Amino acid sequence: MMWTQTLSDFDDDTFHEECGVFGIFGNKDAATLTALGLHALQHRGQEAAGIVSFDGEHFNSERRPGLVADNFSSEKMINRLPGDNALGHVRYSTSGATINRNIQPLFADLSSGGFAIAHNGNLTNALTLRKELVSEGAIFQSTSDTEVILHLLAQSPKSRVVERFIDALKQIEGAYGLVALTNKKLIAARDPLGIRPLVLGKLGEAYIVCSETCALDIIGAEFDREVEPGEIIVITNDGLKSMNPFPPMPIRPCIFEYIYFARPDSRVGGKNIYEVRKRFGQELAKESPADADVVVPVPDSGTPAAIGYASAIGLPFDLGITRNHYVGRSFIEPTQQLRDMRVKLKHNANGGVVAGKKIVLVDDSIVRGTTSKKIVEMMRESGAREVHMRIGCPPIKFPCYYGIDTPDKNNLLAANYSLEEMTDLIGADSLGFLSIDGLYRAMGEKQRNPIVPQYTDHCFTGEYPTRLTDLATEPSHRQLSLLAETA
Repeated sequence: MMWTQTLSDFDDDTFHEECGVFGIFGNKDAATLTALGLHALQHRGQEAAGIVSFDGEHFNSERRPGLVADNFSSEKMINRLPGDNALGHVRYSTSGATINRNIQPLFADLSSGGFAIAHNGNLTNALTLRKELVSEGAIFQSTSDTEVILHLLAQSPKSRVVERFIDALKQIEGAYGLVALTNKKLIAARDPLGIRPLVLGKLGEAYIVCSETCALDIIGAEFDREVEPGEIIVITNDGLKSMNPFPPMPIRPCIFEYIYFARPDSRVGGKNIYEVRKRFGQELAKESPADADVVVPVPDSGTPAAIGYASAIGLPFDLGITRNHYVGRSFIEPTQQLRDMRVKLKHNANGGVVAGKKIVLVDDSIVRGTTSKKIVEMMRESGAREVHMRIGCPPIKFPCYYGIDTPDKNNLLAANYSLEEMTDLIGADSLGFLSIDGLYRAMGEKQRNPIVPQYTDHCFTGEYPTRLTDLATEPSHRQLSLLAETA
C-alpha cells in the first residue's frame, strides 16, 4: 500500500474535537454566563458557536461561524440575547456540512411551543430516520443529525413536551449529550451507555448543564454531579426532576475523553483528566522504556503523558517543541513551499534542548502518522542523535461513529501497517504504544473486561457498543453524515 501525503492529511492527522453544550436556567445574566461557559468549552469545537435565550416572551437566537470570543464578547451582542434562561453550543462538524444552517442550537416552533436543542455526539441511525421522515413529508432545514430529533418530537403522538422528548430518544441510536430549552423548561439527556459526558452544576439558585466541569469553573459555579447515563433531567421554576426511561445497561464512557478530548483541568467520571493522562505516561514508561537523554512532549495534548513518562523512567523532561497557538485549521497555504511548512507553522523545535541528544517524543495518539513523520524530521534537523516515539494510547485501528471526526480505516496508520512498518514510515529509531491493558490500568481498572468493557474503546478494538444502522446501509459515509454537502 502506497503511503501518500496531501495538504488535508496534515489538517486531519489528529482526532478533531466533538462539540460542547451549555445550558443555564434562572440567572439574569444567562447569555453572558453561557458565552463564558462556551469559551471554556472552545476546545471541543472551533468551527461555529451559537446561543439561544428566552426572555419570558420570545426566543432570541444568535449563531455564528468562528470562535466564541470573536462573536460573543461584545455588550451589543449579549444585549441581543435577553432572558434568564439560555442554551449554547460550540461545534466541530462530524455530521452535516460546515454551513451556517447547521450551526446549533437548532430551533423549531412545535405545537407545544418553541424548542431549542444543542447536541454533542453522533446518531448512528440518523440517516435511516431522516429518510423515513422525509418519505412521510418532513422538510429538513439542515444536514445535521440533530434536526432528526426535532422532527421526531414534532411527529410524536404524545401530548406533553417531555413525553415527546422521551419518545424521540427511544427511537435514536448512538451517543449524545443533549440540552434543550423551552419557554418553561431546561431539559438535558445523556445516552444510556454514557458515551458522551454531561454534568450538572449550580450557581446560586440557577441550574447549569454542560459538557465538562471546566465550564462550571469559569463562571464560579459549583459542580453538583454528572448526569447519569440514560438520565433525563427537567429543570423548571419549581426545581429539578430526574427520570430514567431506559432499561439499565452497563455504562461505557468514551475512553478518548480521557486520552484527548476533555480539558486537562476537567473531571470526567470522578477522575481528574490531567492526572489520568500522567498515568498513561507512567504505564507507557513501564511497558516501552527507551535508552534516551530527555523526554520531549508533542504539545499540547502530549504534555501530561510525557511528564508521567519522564517521572516513571527517571529521565529529564524538557520542552523541545514550541507550539504556535495562533494557526487555525482554516489556514490556507497558497504555495507548495508553504504547504511543506505546514507542521512548522504549528510546531517549532527548540534546538538547544534536542541537539546532540537521544530524545523520547511523547504524543497522545497517532492517526494518519503524517504529522508524526514531520515532527521526527524536525527533531533530526535540529540535531537530535536518536528519536524514539512513544504514544500514550494503543494503536488506533478503527474509525469512530459517535461524534469524533476520524478518517476512514484505510487512512488510519495502525490499521494498515505493522509496528516495524510504522516506525520506518515516520522515520523514528523506535516506536511504542501503550497497551490496552496498560490503558485500563491507568484508568484504575485491574484489566479490561473482555465481555463488557468498562469504556467505549472501539477505536482500538473494533468493538462498537451500539448498532451502526446507517453504516450497514450507507457504508461509504465517513461519519454517517447526512449529506455530502460543501460549505
